[in-house]
Amino acid sequence: MGTQTPSLWGKRSSKFRGAFHCVCALVLLFLFYNHEYVHKNSILVNPRVRFGDGIKVVHRRVIETNDINVKVDDLAAVNSTAKHPKFCSGLFEHKDYPTRCEYLIAHPDCNAGGFFNYIRFLYCSCENFSFMRFAVLAIWLVALFYLLGNTAADYFCCSLEKLSNLLKMSPTIAGVTLLPLGNGAPDVFASIAAFVGKDAGDVGINSVLGGAVFVTCVVVGVISLCIAKRRVQIDRNCFVRDIGFFLFSLIWLFLFLTVGEVTVATAFLFVLLYLIYVLAVALNEFATINIRMFKLDYVTPLLPVKGAAFCNGDEEGDSVYASFLESDSKSDVPCLENSLPHWMWASQVAVYSNEPPDSPKSIWGWNDEETLKDQSSFSCSKCLSLLELPLTLPRRLTIPIVEEERWSKGFAVASATLAPILLAFLWNIQDNAGPLSKEIVYFIGVMFGGILGVTAYLYTRHDQPPCRFLLPWVLGGFFMSIVWFYIIANELVALLVALGVIFKINPSILGLTVLAWGNSMGDLMSNVALAMNDGDGVQIAMSGCYAGPMFNTLAGLGISLVLGAWHKRPEPYIVPRDSSLFCTMGFLATGLIWSFIVLPRNDMRPSKTLGVGLILIYLTFLIVRVSTSMGVLSLG
Repeated sequence: MGTQTPSLWGKRSSKFRGAFHCVCALVLLFLFYNHEYVHKNSILVNPRVRFGDGIKVVHRRVIETNDINVKVDDLAAVNSTAKHPKFCSGLFEHKDYPTRCEYLIAHPDCNAGGFFNYIRFLYCSCENFSFMRFAVLAIWLVALFYLLGNTAADYFCCSLEKLSNLLKMSPTIAGVTLLPLGNGAPDVFASIAAFVGKDAGDVGINSVLGGAVFVTCVVVGVISLCIAKRRVQIDRNCFVRDIGFFLFSLIWLFLFLTVGEVTVATAFLFVLLYLIYVLAVALNEFATINIRMFKLDYVTPLLPVKGAAFCNGDEEGDSVYASFLESDSKSDVPCLENSLPHWMWASQVAVYSNEPPDSPKSIWGWNDEETLKDQSSFSCSKCLSLLELPLTLPRRLTIPIVEEERWSKGFAVASATLAPILLAFLWNIQDNAGPLSKEIVYFIGVMFGGILGVTAYLYTRHDQPPCRFLLPWVLGGFFMSIVWFYIIANELVALLVALGVIFKINPSILGLTVLAWGNSMGDLMSNVALAMNDGDGVQIAMSGCYAGPMFNTLAGLGISLVLGAWHKRPEPYIVPRDSSLFCTMGFLATGLIWSFIVLPRNDMRPSKTLGVGLILIYLTFLIVRVSTSMGVLSLG
């Protein structure tokens, strides 16, 4: 059964992806068209305001409430729980304005801060098309989640794999550093975008903690229900270590939220906790390998390298760890590899890749020539491939790729040329772009782009990626993948904030549910599929369910807090005062403690009791949070 599903997926995925790409591309073009319309028919006022649940405005402004106009000097303290004027609070009544569109034109600050003004798009561009405007925003929301996962699977992870090989990192060190970064990139950069780009730190915290609750409760619960009859036993030491570090990190985060202020030093210490975890894992693995090296049959490295999350092991019971041991042709003495296989790098986001899991090619996805060939069997294939370009071409033209299967000198030269120009464009659209004029920034970008493009043209070949100076190419792909992560995550957070205004929902609730669910779908699908395989799949899946959220919490939130504190220095960063965050942390800790109690009592074998209990905890958590947002319950 495990091998048939990927086959069906491989046959149908190209058709589905082609149609999905086309619909998303049409939505993107439609948003671009209306984006231009808005700028031609609106009053542009600078500076533009960025906001989340709270608002930060440097200059004195007038904000219209439902009753009177109130002047406020410091709007940074305004949030969902404070009794202050809410942002865009006069939108729905639009007093003294005949329509909501005219209210928005007169109040340009009512803007979620993304590239597209979603609120004005809804009430101005598509005011007379109720169904279409909501359908467009819903499709675009799905497209942004997809683009986050696809950028990780098809661009970011392959750069991480190459970087791991170039730095000669051991599988253990790569498995607790670069590997979680690749699989948790959507969560991490969505959190960073919320903290830095929108001043919506509560959205970022709720997204990360909400995703952690989902993975540790729902994903672990589903895995436990699926494998309960198999009575599989997981490693006690790894489980206790991961749970212990996770609970300790939650205690530290609880202190941050209680104090309400974070400095650069304290935020850095939070990130340092993950480095201590990495050191503990590495030392434990080093000791284990040295103790058991004389018994090679018992060497079981931390991470698997054979098979895939979508394929079962062979009938002879070969362990997924087996290919960690290479045989030297001269001495037949096995030795440890220093690299991880392709599928491991994108295990959580492989579902977003444009390449089916059973493809003989790399899991990273497509190259453009293959996409056109695969679509040749469709009617109107040329039209479909052209419609996909708005989604695929911008990233392909700006992210260097040195994978042999996807190497193209034309794209390599284009990425070297256009990447600096994209960075110049992003610099210029900032609210506070600095003392340099836009023309100078563009000149610098074009100059560096020209130099890099000419160099790439002269020193690369058509038939293979460069062998010399490979590290700059890999670092370039790594950095530009991060840039695209931030672009997409920034837009995703802006859309969620806009939806919160439109539907009168606290954006932190959307971060807790929509953003957390969207970024956790890869974990659910890949970990459940992995656990259903024979061999050591259950151990790997269960470990990933705790190591991944812990990385997102410590590294993702830690880096976000460091950047937020750095941006506010010398003043401390004010952590969003949202009492519901304590509720989220409480349920997360409850799920961890439930697992910590039930698993050892059942001899470390996942059972239905564990699964049902965890899912009930998550359902209770959702009911409490939604009831709180609706005013039915009060958390104080």
